Amino acid sequence: MKWYDIIFVIVSLIVIVLALLQGGKSEGASGAITGGGLNVFAKTKERGSEKVITYLTFGFAIVFLFIALLISVTTKAPTTDTDSSSAAIEAAAALLNF
Repeated sequence: MKWYDIIFVIVSLIVIVLALLQGGKSEGASGAITGGGLNVFAKTKERGSEKVITYLTFGFAIVFLFIALLISVTTKAPTTDTDSSSAAIEAAAALLNF
């Protein structure tokens, strides 16, 4: 494991914990059965710790995405055969020629 893999795992665990800390925004299935949750379009603002957790989750999710893209761009799968692409092209040409 390289250093960026360790950072990636730590950031992913932080995103999971922050997502679990967020409160539910709806009553769920029980509210649908009993008729609760009639204020669907009411404006409710997040305040205090809920707002901080939301911003932290959003920030760490962006960091997670950036690190994932960075790792996928910078790491390459090791190739054992340098002529594998030309062999694949020749095989495709042979199939097309019947």
